[in-house]
Amino acid sequence: MWRARGKSDKIQLSFKYRIYPTREEKLLRVMQVEAKVYNALLDAVNNARKEGRRMTPKDTQDMLKDLKIEGKELVYSKALQMVNNQLWYNINSLHELKKRGRRVGKLRYKKIMKIINYNQSGFKVVGDKLILSKIGEMKVLFHRPLEGEVKGVIIKKSATGWYAIFQVEVEKKPLEKTGKVVGIDLGVEKLVTTTDGAVVENPRVFDEVEKRIKILQQLLSRKKKGSRNYEKVREKLAKMHEHVKNLMNDHIHKVTSWLVEQYDEICVEDLDVKEMVEDSESKVLRKHILHTNFSKFVSYLSYKAERAGRRVVKVDPRNTSKTCAKCGHVKKDLTLADRVFVCPKCGWVADRDYNASLNILRAGSGLPLEPVDRKPLLYIPFSEGVYSKFPGRSRKSSSRGGDAPSVTVDPKSYYEK
Repeated sequence: MWRARGKSDKIQLSFKYRIYPTREEKLLRVMQVEAKVYNALLDAVNNARKEGRRMTPKDTQDMLKDLKIEGKELVYSKALQMVNNQLWYNINSLHELKKRGRRVGKLRYKKIMKIINYNQSGFKVVGDKLILSKIGEMKVLFHRPLEGEVKGVIIKKSATGWYAIFQVEVEKKPLEKTGKVVGIDLGVEKLVTTTDGAVVENPRVFDEVEKRIKILQQLLSRKKKGSRNYEKVREKLAKMHEHVKNLMNDHIHKVTSWLVEQYDEICVEDLDVKEMVEDSESKVLRKHILHTNFSKFVSYLSYKAERAGRRVVKVDPRNTSKTCAKCGHVKKDLTLADRVFVCPKCGWVADRDYNASLNILRAGSGLPLEPVDRKPLLYIPFSEGVYSKFPGRSRKSSSRGGDAPSVTVDPKSYYEK
């Protein structure tokens, strides 16, 4: 489930399901025809620009009827309109980047489109079958119930198979108030550190397979492009990247769901990931920032909070780590290597990320600070998050019962006076 757009008492969500088309070549053919339509419209826009004429999305949409493209009759008319929408979305995105002073190139022509977008019409769900106009029916693996009213369907091919993304409109489901507010600090070493003293591990799943990915990349570089062996290695590499992405997405989903269930208001930094990557001098740190995907974390947290009647407050991230949570002194010489914050003015000693979470809470809510002083931080490892979905429990309790002890951080290392 991803991406949400809310209005009044309803919210728009997307549910992703595996599909099993009986004729893949038909879907691929539709995607190829869509690419030809996209290229023809892009040509028209480029030519008009050279001649000093201005074209609008309506102009290119009116062109769709008269385009002479082989196989155009195979594509549903609404899907062709969405190709036009995609073109203008790309054009406007480049224009916005140019306005911000970024260097931008030109839009490239496409060999094949990555999706088939049925918006508002042309689809029907009957039992476990999805019926698409001009394409036919295909089996859907509904591993969870499809909620709400279906407004659109997107067909997408990835390295692991075909998927249908159902865009639905559902009722909001406000949760009972907990009366709790939290500040969270997002990081590379620890994914989440909360003002309640909980620390969620960043699994860094990419690090576990990085060597295997490099080997596959070397193998791919030695193969003749377009050959069968090239395609075999390329497919293995794509599947590995998708597996890593899915693991991280699953972890983020569970962490954000846990936070929304536990707290009425969640204060988080409004991070500019692109700026963080550009400002970092370490190649390893840049890699970890990109694979941790802070933007996706905040996006998931926001739409889940909106549906649950919770509130997410984004605060300015400047100096949240360098400011003392007790006296407000800014320690300008604090570096990334300093994992413990020691205030030279008042003597406050705390874990760097925990100190930052307190400052985030104060900036977002204005509430007085109540540090978890002289108590260990509750460390939640990746394996526990996968199996137990971050249950609320005491600091001494076992994560899964039995002989699986919970892991805590020694308080002496962080909270000495």
